[in-house]
Amino acid sequence: MSQDDVPESLRTAADSDRPRGILTPSDRDFLLGRKTDYTDHSKKQKRNRIRRRVRNAILDFSILFEYMEERDRETVFDPDDEDRDAYTQGITDMLAFLHLGTMGYHAPFKDMLSEGVGKAEQHLAGSNYRMVNVEFNVEPVGQIDVDEVIAKLENEEFAQLTDEELRAFVRLLTMSDTFSPADTREEIKDRVDEFADRVAESATARDEKLEELTN
Repeated sequence: MSQDDVPESLRTAADSDRPRGILTPSDRDFLLGRKTDYTDHSKKQKRNRIRRRVRNAILDFSILFEYMEERDRETVFDPDDEDRDAYTQGITDMLAFLHLGTMGYHAPFKDMLSEGVGKAEQHLAGSNYRMVNVEFNVEPVGQIDVDEVIAKLENEEFAQLTDEELRAFVRLLTMSDTFSPADTREEIKDRVDEFADRVAESATARDEKLEELTN
């Protein structure tokens, strides 16, 4: 697989010149199929080395959380503008990797996620008396009534649309042969200013009405 063959979202991650992280440049070439002259024995050794590094990287996060200086952590999560999308994708895929990898693990992912967020909140507060409730549920999106969704859109009943309906409807829309993401992007961009103006107008009207009611 060449650099041009990888998805756009992976271009930065798959860059051959990127310094090593958990994976070495050689590891990336192996996983991406850029280098194929491995024997069965060398493939096995390569996979073993990658597994060891991933396991040790997971253990390293306990040290990073407890001892990495705040300024260093903030720098890590403040990438250059041109790298922001790639970093966001990396964080998303890291969570996906953890969720997938811990299926069947002795501690449920949602429990570890809840505890992790709780520890971060306590760290921010500087007190173990800081307690938060973290909710995480995985609910599959089922079949939706397309006619009902269309009716809500036509009547501008946007508040009546559920998250499930929105996600399913967008997915169905992208499956349509007549849907063009590029054309839609340009059309929406043309309407952003108009939408922002209407939002601002509604906020002003709301404040004026509130002032009338309270005076």
